Amino acid sequence: MGQGNEETRREERHHIAVEGRYRTGSGVPKDVSVLDISERGCRFFDKFGSLIPGAQITIRIGPIGPIAATVKWAERQVVGVEFENPIYGPVLDHIRNQLDERRKA
Repeated sequence: MGQGNEETRREERHHIAVEGRYRTGSGVPKDVSVLDISERGCRFFDKFGSLIPGAQITIRIGPIGPIAATVKWAERQVVGVEFENPIYGPVLDHIRNQLDERRKA
């Protein structure tokens, strides 16, 4: 299944809690909760549960984006996407260190 790709993962995933928003094409933006992130992709909770593998989306992670991405897997309401271009290291650090809601508590 989609989440079992740990052995093929090229970089570390960082667990976060950041509000995000995605849209497909020119569709209506949908709010999501980003659960983890790496330079090449992220995983998020989508209460709508309507995305399918192969779907092209753009996602915002907090104020960062839009980032072009492809849905790699979707299991119930959790979705994994791969970014079209990797996120630049300092931007990833900003998301982890400044935007993560868990760090603000």
